[in-house]
Amino acid sequence: MKTAARVAQPRITARTATTLLFAAALLLAAGAALAQQAWPVKPLRMIVPFATGGGTDIQARLFSAKLQPLLGQQVIVDNRTGAGGNIGAELVAKSPADGYTVLFQSASLAVNASLYSKLNYNAMRDFAPVMLVSSTPLILVVHPSVPAKNVKELVALAKARPGVFNFGSNSTGTTSHLAAELLKTMTATKMAHIPYKGAGQAVIALASGEIDMLFTTVLAALPHMETGRMRALAVTTLKRWPTLPNIPAVDETLKGFESDNWYGMFFPAKTAPAIVTRFHAEMSKVLQDADVKKLMENQGGLAIGSTPDEMAAYLKNEIEKYAKVIKASGARAD
Repeated sequence: MKTAARVAQPRITARTATTLLFAAALLLAAGAALAQQAWPVKPLRMIVPFATGGGTDIQARLFSAKLQPLLGQQVIVDNRTGAGGNIGAELVAKSPADGYTVLFQSASLAVNASLYSKLNYNAMRDFAPVMLVSSTPLILVVHPSVPAKNVKELVALAKARPGVFNFGSNSTGTTSHLAAELLKTMTATKMAHIPYKGAGQAVIALASGEIDMLFTTVLAALPHMETGRMRALAVTTLKRWPTLPNIPAVDETLKGFESDNWYGMFFPAKTAPAIVTRFHAEMSKVLQDADVKKLMENQGGLAIGSTPDEMAAYLKNEIEKYAKVIKASGARAD
């Protein structure tokens, strides 16, 4: 009985295996490059770590509508609230770095780095900055019964009444609070802090004479300024605000004072540079849109725009600035 001839099996040498692995790696790299070139091929999520209807959310929804035709994909605003913005920030920090999850966050990203003793993300390490998008100044206002007409007189008054002269805030750890703490630190004054549950309550408290001083948004203060129920002394940006040219900046009296509500865009760390560059280019176009400029004006804000590197440097500076203020004030959120 004849046995079937044995078919010779191809022999794979070490050299052949290395060649095959190299070829596979090239194919994978080519596939990844193609995927980046094609980005985006599905809808994006824009994570807003605050509730609907607030300043961050309002901007995000307009941006998402303007980005959709530029990217050719839907940009879905996803509100993930809680823990002062940390829940939404952590979600993005731990998301895949594929370009489909982007964070739209306020200055709280810098504040929270020191305000909370434990965070499950690192603001400098876990994000790929896209740009500094916009800024809204705070305005330093006092009740009409306060005799100070400018920052210099206010500081003198606070020093003459240490621990008696007071200021309100939206709540502990907000920029409204930390702007006053920065003022205290830079002037070596002692002022009593009276926190409220939100900007609305704090503004009402100042207008009624319950507190002496408050840092709040221009939009919140303007109606009461017009009726004479509060008096504006300065804005918190380094330069005078375009819509309020007659109100000086605190910086004109205290060099280097700056404490605004800024907003920025961030991808998860290790997102492909090509994706960051493309998204940055489209967002730059959005900031030039007439509807966006009108929204900023109505909110008392200003479209900024920056490079990713400028946003990274700015975030680092803001984290360091607020770390010093928080340490001096002893403020804690947990």
